[in-house]
Amino acid sequence: MRNREPSPAYPRFLTPKSKPFDPIWLARETERIVCSGDERKYTAFYATGVYAGIATGYIVGCCLRCYYCWTGFERDFPEFFGKFFSPEEAMRKIVEAARKYGVNKARISGGEPTLCRGHLLGLLEEFQDTDLKLFILETNGILFGADKSYVKELTKFERVHVRVSLKAGYPDAFERRTGGLASAFELPYKAIEHLLDYGVSFHVAAMTDPRIMPRDERKALIEKLREIDPLVAANLEEEWCDPYETTIVRMAAYGVDPKEFFGLK
Repeated sequence: MRNREPSPAYPRFLTPKSKPFDPIWLARETERIVCSGDERKYTAFYATGVYAGIATGYIVGCCLRCYYCWTGFERDFPEFFGKFFSPEEAMRKIVEAARKYGVNKARISGGEPTLCRGHLLGLLEEFQDTDLKLFILETNGILFGADKSYVKELTKFERVHVRVSLKAGYPDAFERRTGGLASAFELPYKAIEHLLDYGVSFHVAAMTDPRIMPRDERKALIEKLREIDPLVAANLEEEWCDPYETTIVRMAAYGVDPKEFFGLK
């Protein structure tokens, strides 16, 4: 039976004493827990109001540890949450949620969708056979940046749009905020270049909340995007940090006072 227990070095919350990790290593460690063949762990299927209404499969597992993350505690303790679903089973549940709530878009969220590559590609194959309008593939860009062939595989799917979420404009800031080694900072930007090379529909988002990202860093991030493609930079979606319960807990573990951060005192 496959060992689904995390290694002793598996990172949970970021703390002031956390050691940086290789996000590719963490991706593989997490996949060992949340993937089984072409199956992946999910905790729920529902619809939400973002993107003007979207059916969502809530997945388990991520390869970053952003201290401001909103997702559930299954990000940090994936061995304790979720049940395995095949691509066919998961898409059936997503379509059911879409029908129930009258929406015509789909996604998987709550973790990093590009983990469990076989599952994601199988899910997109299943999506092709639905009448839903669009699949929005949210990603931190780590695995797409590390392997251009993964991006190439997206070209065979119609009605898929990628949303790349950037975490930092400087390598040292990437390491502090995500826990990932500063050397991995370039991977999400490489993902953007790969998406452009293959003509995949996408846009870029970034956590530019000034309480998290200083203005000079935001400027550097936008300039870096402009060097890649001015149109990509012009269409940047800027994210804001909200006080989710899990965000508050992670901030406190990281050493940030949530009350002060969110102006509650």
